[in-house]
Order: sequence, then structure tokens, then C-alpha cells
Amino acid sequence: MSEEQNRPALVVFSHVFPNPAQKTFGLFIRERMFRVGADRPITVVAPVPWFPGQGLLRRLRPGYRPAVPYHEVQQGIDVYHPRFLSIPRFLKFTDGLFEALFSLPLLLKLRRKGRLDILDAHFIHPDGIAAWLLGKWLRVPYTITLRGALPRIARTRLRRWLAIRAMRSAARVFAVSDSLRQLAISLGIGADHVQVVSNGINLDLFQPENKLQCRQELGIDPQAKVLLTVGTLTENKGFHRVMEQLPELLERFPNLIYLIVGGEHPNGDEQRLRRIAGEIGVADRVNFMGVHPPERLRYFYSAADLYVMPSRTEGWANVFLEAAACGLPAVATRVGGNAEVISVPQVGTLVPYGDGEALRNAIAEGLEKQWATGTIIAHARDNAWEKRIGQLLQAFDTIHAGNQPRERG
Repeated sequence: MSEEQNRPALVVFSHVFPNPAQKTFGLFIRERMFRVGADRPITVVAPVPWFPGQGLLRRLRPGYRPAVPYHEVQQGIDVYHPRFLSIPRFLKFTDGLFEALFSLPLLLKLRRKGRLDILDAHFIHPDGIAAWLLGKWLRVPYTITLRGALPRIARTRLRRWLAIRAMRSAARVFAVSDSLRQLAISLGIGADHVQVVSNGINLDLFQPENKLQCRQELGIDPQAKVLLTVGTLTENKGFHRVMEQLPELLERFPNLIYLIVGGEHPNGDEQRLRRIAGEIGVADRVNFMGVHPPERLRYFYSAADLYVMPSRTEGWANVFLEAAACGLPAVATRVGGNAEVISVPQVGTLVPYGDGEALRNAIAEGLEKQWATGTIIAHARDNAWEKRIGQLLQAFDTIHAGNQPRERG
């Protein structure tokens, strides 16, 4: 078999992926898999949820499920966005089935063209469940990468059953953190079937900038104490939990401000967060900075004094590495893979989820502590993407080799 035949054609399959309407949506998947695409041929199939009449709903809620083109080219790689039926809020267990059915014609075409040897799904629901069905229908091996959604899926009986079936039939299950691997094992998945391949950091994009210059550019008081959270405006990320601690923190740090960098969530969380800030009386200290491209984020990280994200769940939060690469320490909750990212006290502090007093104390201590910036940056550099991709390439090649018919002697 030639070297070219040993290089499997991958189809990256995920409903979470950047598109012209949501340019920061799922950047971590693109960062990961486009690096694989530098050595192996890949095509991206990123289905988008749809239901009849959603255009009317969009008139009432601008930005809800924005229109996305069927096909685009990103960095020379074909990205397809087939629509699949997804009923808002209801019957979510059917998303995997509909995602598979609506994506099947495209995947059949890609297979006929020799562009599908392995289906590489990201997130267990609905993508991993859809990949399980598509793998059976198309008779191709598939992989699933576990991310932060698995703990939530594991709490619902039907979706947990579907997830277990999908993981058991996969050629390989990747997990972005060991905590997710252990959860998969606890659900009955074999330990040798689940491989940890964490996310990494793009050191070309994230590096420290001059703090005073960044503050001047962003219009921030040079003397202020600055907290920062970057992420989609969802309840899970814990923006409101930081706001709840601001009144007492302001007694200790009168010049404290809180920057929120991130895009609106389909459920409309920005208005909810603004209302909470007003009710608490800290609206003048909370700044919603909107969405910014990855190449701009380092200026926010460099301008801040402390990164804070008291999430309810996490798989592997790349934002902690982004902050660290810019020399910024972090305060986070001890959930999911956070302890694997913030693995030493020199780069940040972990607090129990739901403990407001512990969160407040950690923020106060973090603002007063003299952090070793060089140590924080070195920690991020130890987690560069280049140290992860080789594991994925080897795994895909092994799966492909095992799926090829043996040559007759």
C-alpha cells in the first residue's frame, strides 16, 4: 500500500464550527482539526439546526439561528453546512437522528469521491449520536471527541443510552480532559477505548502585550483593577456569579471593573445579565465589550489583572491557556477539566462550584498577589497545539490501517 493510501480522508463532523454569521463559534474545533488538515485531507460538515418558520422567530429575536451558506471555503478547506430539523426546546433527543438523516446525502457524495474514510465527530450530542448512525449506514469508522456536554447528557436517561451506544461503537473515543475520560469509563466504556488528547494553545495569536497601552486603546483607567471573562453569554459560564461578588469586592477595591467579552447566546442571556447587574447595583462596573476575533483577544487579556470564570461545567477551557499565554492568572471553579488546565497554583486558583465566599476571597487574593508572569506564560507554552496533533494523526492512521482490506500474498 502506498503512503498516499495510508493517509485517510477525514470528514470533521460538528454542529459547532465557525461560519460567516458566527465567526467565533467553535474556534477550538477548527484550531484542532485544521492542524490535522495540514497533514491529512479533511472536509468539514458542520450541520446547522433548522425548523420551518424560524425566519419569523428571527424577526422577534435578531441573531437567533442566523442564516448560514450551504458551502464555504475556510483556509483552503471545504466547509459544508447542511440543515437538519431541530425543534427549539423540545424533543432534543431526536437531534442526532435528524442530523444524520439530513447529512446523509452529502456524506454519500463525499464517500463516492473518496473524501470519506473516517468520520470525526465532535461533542457526543447530537454529533456523536449522528456519527453512530451514519457510521452504520455508510459502513465507515467514526471517532467521537468528548467535550463539556457529556456530564449534562449523562443525567438524562434516553440521551445517556444513546451516548453510550455511540461511544461503544466508535473506532476511538477522544476526550479533551481526563475527567471526561473517567466519566466515559464510569458509563461502561472500556478504558483502552478512550484516549485523552487535550486542546492546545495557538502561540501565534496569544502573547503578552503592554498593559498600559492596551488599557489606553480599550479606554480603561490605568489605575483600575480589572477582572475579565471571555466566552459566549450563557448561564453556564458564571458571569452572574462574578457580578454577585462585586458589591463586597468594591468595598476593598473601589476602582474595580469587570469586562465581559463574548457574543450573545440564542437564549438572549445578555439582556438577562444586564438586568442582573442593574438589580445588584453594579451596572456601571460591568462592561459588555461584545464579540472580538481571536487576534484581538490578547489585548483584553493583557489589559486585565485577573481572569475569572466560575463555570458550572467545563471540558477543557482553552480560555485559561489563552489568558496564561498573555501572562494573566485565573480563578475558576473546580469542575470538569479545569484542574487539568489550571494544574499548579502558580497559574491560578480553583474554588468549589457554588461557593460565593470562596470565589470572592480567591478574586481578592488574586488581585493582591504578585504573580510570576514568566511561570504563567511558560505553562501555556507547554500546552502548545504542536504537542497534541501527532497523537491524533497516529490514531487516525491506525484506525484507517485496521479498516483496510488485507493484501493477498
